[in-house]
Formats: sequence, structure tokens, C-alpha cells
Amino acid sequence: MKRIKLLVVDDSILFREVLARYIRQDEMIDVVGTAGDAYSARDMILKYEPDVMTLDVEMPRMDGIAFLKKLLPQYYIPTIIVSGSEEKRKTGLSAGAVEVIAKPAARTTKDMADFAASLCSAIKRAYTMRKPHAAQQRELITPIRSVTHSISGQSIRPITPAPQHPSSGKKRKSDALIALGASTGGTEALEQVVKAFPADTPPVLIVQHMPAGFTKLYADRLNRSCKMEVKEAEDGDRVRPGLIIIGAGEHHLRLCRDARGWYVTSKPGDKVSGHCPSVDVLFTSVAENAGENAIGAILTGMGRDGADGLLKMRSAGAFTIGQDKESCVVYGMPMEAFNIGAVEVQAPLYNIADIILDSLY
Repeated sequence: MKRIKLLVVDDSILFREVLARYIRQDEMIDVVGTAGDAYSARDMILKYEPDVMTLDVEMPRMDGIAFLKKLLPQYYIPTIIVSGSEEKRKTGLSAGAVEVIAKPAARTTKDMADFAASLCSAIKRAYTMRKPHAAQQRELITPIRSVTHSISGQSIRPITPAPQHPSSGKKRKSDALIALGASTGGTEALEQVVKAFPADTPPVLIVQHMPAGFTKLYADRLNRSCKMEVKEAEDGDRVRPGLIIIGAGEHHLRLCRDARGWYVTSKPGDKVSGHCPSVDVLFTSVAENAGENAIGAILTGMGRDGADGLLKMRSAGAFTIGQDKESCVVYGMPMEAFNIGAVEVQAPLYNIADIILDSLY
């Protein structure tokens, strides 16, 4: 049976990655692409010729309603408007959407699962309203290229927009904390992630499997290239926004809390999951002391260190991310975490920083 080709369009990289993961559990639907704005959506339509599209309304550079009004007369795709605004949903129907669905007010696992189930049903209904794409609409490829070609007469090159975190109007979560773990290939992967963090990002704790002495050099290197301050862990370091702490070689890094707030311990110890420092040790302490305020990501690495700790974080209410196979140097630690259900969102390396930042709001 032919699977329904779906394009998901939403300006929140976190929302669309989570939503796509839930939808992919339906064997009748194939998420062929995701896009963050009208320009990226246009390119995806040309590339994949989706059968159905879900469309957010409030997006940068061109809102969903304007895009829909420009698109449908030239290239018809059954479109489902997904929005938190009742007024915007009504406007979407008048603009040609076949159905409108409210975004979930909360983003718990149950809320997202229920929302995705409703959306999957709507997608299957929308599929019956499609018109033939390939033969009848191939001659419309040229017109659709101009659908989002300009705004106010200015030519615009289609690009993937930068995350809109500061201008989103949403308030940053208070008391947030980010924990990252990696091994083989992790020095470059971690650098790519943390270099994207603004100077005022919530505190970041990192365990990268490295021997003693090398972690200090690595922390100094990151400190020169990052907007945040970076240092090797010292026992008793206070945890604060704008600071990245790298676990010292041959010392376990743990998050602790006292009356003044968070701090870390950095102490020698036996190997855990085959390593000291151990990602499992860090993630377990974060689960116990930060709970739902934490965000955890497990990146490229051999073995399974961090998988059990990330599962504890997710069970404690934290938001968890795993690097995908294609972008890993070694798909070991992220695979083990994914296989035991510790990973809420699996994503390529180049998306992880944006997903983390998006989840802070």
C-alpha cells in the first residue's frame, strides 16, 4: 500500500522534530521532509511532491496563511493548519486549508501522542482530497518557484532561517541546565554544538571521554572559540548561566545542590560503564538534582556509557536528545540510548544546538 508523503512545516525545530517522530510511528504515513518557513517549504514541495502538508501559521518572513494563499492556486496540496490560535485556525480554513487542528497546550509525552494520533487521522482524511501531482502538476513547477520569490519586490534566496529564540516572545525557562555526553568523535561534535550557544545560555555540564591532562587543554580550546565561558571542572565549582564545565580526566563529574543552588563535585573514582569520567555518572546526578529542569543530549561515541543515565533523566521529566546515525562518527552510545527509550528526539548533529535552545522557551 502506498504511504502518504507528508511535509511538516513549523518554525519551531523542536516541535517539528518531536511531531515527525510521533507521526513516523504510523505505517501509513511517510514524513518526507520538515521545513521551518515558507521558503524551505517551497523547496521541499519541489523536491518531494508531498501528498499532504501540515502548516504552522506564525512563522518568520512569511506567515502560513500568506503562503497558503499564494501556493494553493498554483500547486494544490491538501493542507492542515496546526496552530495554537483559534482565530488563526479560522483564517486558515478561509485560505483553503482542508482542516485545522489546535496545537497541544502542554508538550508532555501523553499530550504529544494524543495530538499526533488526531493529526494522523486528519492526514489520512486530507489524502483523499488530493489531486494528481506528477503528471498534471509538473508543468506548474515554474510558477511555484515564484510563489515565495519576493516580498515587497525584493528577491530573497531560500535559506533555512536562524532560530528565532530571542524574538519568540516566550519566556525562557528558569533554573534550566544542559548536560552533554560524548566519546569517539565527540570533541568536534561537542564543539559544533556549544559554539552555537549564546553567552547567556543556562549552565552546561559535559563529559567527554578523555584522559587526565587533555580535558584542561580541550576546555581552554573551547573557551577561546565559544561565546560562553568554558573551564575544566574543579571540585566545588558553582554552576551558573554562561558557564560550561568540562569533566576532568580520571574524575567523575556530578551535579549537586545545596541552599545556594547547584554546584559540581569532581572526584577520582572507579570506572563506571567502563569510563572515568562517566557520562552515566553525570546524567544520573542531573536526573536526581535537576529533574524536569534539565536537557540531556548524548552524542557520537563507542559503547553504551550514558544510555542508562539518559533514561533516568527522561524518567525524571528531562527533555532528551540523541545524535542520529548518519551524523555520528560512531553510532554506539546514541544507539544504545535510543534502543532503551532514553531518547525523546533523535536528530542530526547540525540540528542539536537549535533543538536545545528551542526547548529552553
